[in-house]
Amino acid sequence: MNPATHEATAPPQVRAPEILAYGEPMVEFNQTGEGAGRLYLQGFGGDSSNFAIAAARQGARVGYLSALGDDPYGHMLRALWDEEGVDHTGVKTDPAAFSAIYFVTHGERGHQFHFFRAGSAASRMTPADLPRERIARAKVLHLSGISLAISPQACDTGYAAIECARAAGVRVSFDTNLRLKLWPLDRARAVMTDVMRRCDICLPSLDDVHAITGLSNADALVDHCLGLGARVVALKLGAEGALVASASERHRIEPFPCRPVDATGAGDTFGGAFVARLVAGDALADAARYAACAAALSTQGYGAVAPIPRAAEVRAALAQA
Repeated sequence: MNPATHEATAPPQVRAPEILAYGEPMVEFNQTGEGAGRLYLQGFGGDSSNFAIAAARQGARVGYLSALGDDPYGHMLRALWDEEGVDHTGVKTDPAAFSAIYFVTHGERGHQFHFFRAGSAASRMTPADLPRERIARAKVLHLSGISLAISPQACDTGYAAIECARAAGVRVSFDTNLRLKLWPLDRARAVMTDVMRRCDICLPSLDDVHAITGLSNADALVDHCLGLGARVVALKLGAEGALVASASERHRIEPFPCRPVDATGAGDTFGGAFVARLVAGDALADAARYAACAAALSTQGYGAVAPIPRAAEVRAALAQA
């Protein structure tokens, strides 16, 4: 067997994951401000991994699809998913590649990201690496613009996962997460527009879809995404909350009060919590209010993963509000 496509041996969950996320996980080093800026707090990131952990912390059964190097960072990520209850039997080990990392610095221009990911194990994924039977048993497959942008092979693999999901009647969730350092705008626009046509749950941010479409009005942007074919759209508006809609209903979700210190991963937390609550059977507006609360709480600590709240924390905050 080719070691690059060898499947991890972590024990499977008793029941198959309801939600599968595909993309690139990363180990994070976040500048703390101590030691004249030379001390960094080690954490975790990668938008789709953040999404998976956020969904798992809300009680959903979640799995992850990706590849890691056989290195300390890959081992750290597997230990994280074990701790979080995220099934990673669909994550391959590629001994010829490395697990991606990134640094977060904080300064007058806010927080900045510095990535070391070109040629990573996740970027070498191919459609042959996909556990298609696991995708077919899920309720939702999630991926993002970053999942598709890190390499042409990863983009092909994302498309193959989407087609596998659609053929099996599995809903597709898509977060735009536009990163122009990874691909040019014209290609991003073409691919994202095409994927929006194929997804059931669209999770764009205002800046992303403005860049893609040129539109700036929130309702017009939601209409655009629905018109492409998405059945549910949750447009993330940052400090202005969110606008969620389907063909039959539309709700403006007010921002949840919080004391933010680091917004890293807040959009991923919103997406993971939102999809988890939809899978659990919540009405559209209820799922969105829950997700907005979870996202707000996640900004009150540093890093992408550590501050993601668990279900009890979100419900307590909603009750107090």
